[in-house]
Amino acid sequence: TALREMVGARLVAYLGKVKETRAVRQWAEGTRTIGNDTDVERLRIAYRAAKLITARDTAAVAQAWFQGLNPILDDRAPALLLRDGDLADVGPQVLAAARQFAAVG
Repeated sequence: TALREMVGARLVAYLGKVKETRAVRQWAEGTRTIGNDTDVERLRIAYRAAKLITARDTAAVAQAWFQGLNPILDDRAPALLLRDGDLADVGPQVLAAARQFAAVG
């Protein structure tokens, strides 16, 4: 629910590897479970990154940050990395980029 409020249902659906935002609503309501542990971990990392950014900036900025090309991540979008990358590798990279963005903008 908190991640959805910060970055929007569409982005959460993308990160959770589902096609419809209805699944995101059902996750938030507790009427549907998230597919697997990897998807849960991906959403947790995204939440932590979004929380870092929204502590300093708006939810709209956090949403744009996830979708924009990031020079710290070799000009790749954090959302794309989280969705398609190996979480053991990209998770710490995305969190480090979020920390740096939150610190310096």
